[in-house]
This record gives sequence, structure tokens and C-alpha cells, in this order.
Amino acid sequence: MDVAMRYFYEAASQGSMRLASEKLGVAVSSISRQIVQLEGYLGVNLIEKGRRSVKLTEAGQLTYDFHRTHIAELDALRSRIQDLRGVRKGSIRLAVGEGFLTSAFFQTIDAFHKKNPGLHIDTHVGSTSEIVRMVEEDEVHVGLVLQIEPEPKVRVRLSVAQPLMILVHPSHPLTRKNQVSIADLSQHDLCLPPKGFRIRQILSHMEAAAGAYLEPAQTTSSIVMMRDLACEGRFATVLPQIAAFGEIAARRLIAIPFAETEAEPVSVHLITRLGRQLEGAPAKLLTVLEAKMRSWTH
Repeated sequence: MDVAMRYFYEAASQGSMRLASEKLGVAVSSISRQIVQLEGYLGVNLIEKGRRSVKLTEAGQLTYDFHRTHIAELDALRSRIQDLRGVRKGSIRLAVGEGFLTSAFFQTIDAFHKKNPGLHIDTHVGSTSEIVRMVEEDEVHVGLVLQIEPEPKVRVRLSVAQPLMILVHPSHPLTRKNQVSIADLSQHDLCLPPKGFRIRQILSHMEAAAGAYLEPAQTTSSIVMMRDLACEGRFATVLPQIAAFGEIAARRLIAIPFAETEAEPVSVHLITRLGRQLEGAPAKLLTVLEAKMRSWTH
């Protein structure tokens, strides 16, 4: 039943027999046949009939969760055996938000890899919602994201508060101020994330309290673009310091605090799937990332 279980799992994960067929490289009819055999073996329907997409029954969801846990346990077993044998091999799957792609992050990963050269580290860059999904589905061992709402299947291993700062080029007029108010900021060209992003939600509360409103000249969901535009000199942007540690350290950007005391910090979350026990290399990297995040508070 191993093949049938794998085919069922991929069909459920992809939400479509056709997409599972493309991923596995087998015919749709083969996947359907294996799922029917699995249903016969278990004596229940796993997929609701008469639908184009794959919709799991309650028994199907239980079977899916069982197999996902089984995959994670096998992964942990391999890591433990490698540790016992002293073999420094294996793979670590990590998902991070774009804002963490800084020199500080690269140096952390590079230093870890130099100490463990036999390991393969796979880093996926994605949106917060995508990273949460990948953690929940065990597609990655660890996720690093900017502030999420409580999720029933996600464990926040560490949360570090980061103040929002105004980031500008050293030649920008705002560098003449030790603090910048919302009213001051509204007088300059801004590049900000779209409405609905956590940063804009915090700014909206500050704008309402100050009675001044920000009209960005450019909006983008790319933190890299926000940083780069600010580095060019014309634009100011608003980000947590972690998103621009390298640029701030190299004096390519200046970080200026808000004058408003109402400015809320945002939090950086290191997440894993609730109930998943990491072993071996993933557990070691998790420890390294936790230590690095704690250093951000100093």
C-alpha cells in the first residue's frame, strides 16, 4: 500500500489528480486506480465522489494527516541515525520571507554550512502565507516570517520584537532629524508596502492619531525594492531594522526612529509545525537561528 498511499497523498496535496500526475510522472488513471485500491484496503471513501477537484472526506483527512506525520517521523529517524553514525550528511529545508535576505542571514547560513559541509540546505523564499502553509504541510523544517496571526498547526519557537524605522539614504533631508513624525514623513516621497500589509496597518493607526496621512509615490510587496529605492536617495521607506541590517551597518541607509510613541513594533517569528520534533541537522540549524534572532534584541 506504500505506492497507493503516496499517490493519494500527492493528489490530496495538489488538490487535483492532474497536478499529482504531472508531479509524479504517472498517468491520472494510475493514480485513480491506486486510490481506489487504498479505499478498498481501508474500507472507506477517502475522496468525495463527483467532484473535479480532490476533496477529502473526514476519513481521507485522517489518512492524509497520518501519512504526513509518517513522512516527518521517517525524516527525523534518518537524522538520528546519521547522528549515531557520525555522518554529517542530509538536507535542511528552510523557508524565509524576502525581508530576511540580508548579509546577516547569508553569513549565518554560510557559517553553519562551513561547519557542516556535507549538508544540503534548501532555502525557499516566499510570502508569509506560503511559508505558513509549507510549515504546516511539512514541506520545510523551519520558517522565518514577519509576524503572523496565531495558527492552530504552527508553533512559534521564538518571537523577537523589531521597531519600525524610517530608512533613508545618508544624503536625505530627514537625516537632519533625530526623530521623524508622521507629519514630517508625509512631506517626502515614500515607497511603502500595499494596504493590508502589517506595516501599513500599524502606520494607519499612527496616521489617525497624528491627523496626518501618508500618500506613497510607490507601493510594492517587495522589501528588496523598498530597500533599493531608499538606497538610491530619493525615497524614504518604513521597515523593521532586521530587513536592512546590512545596509544600515554599511551606512548605505540611515535608520531614524518615529517621534510618535504609538509606534508599534513588529515581531519576527521562527516557526515549525506544532508537534513536529526536529532532529539532527534541522534541529542544529534551528538552534543557530534562535541564537541569531536573540542577538537582534541587543
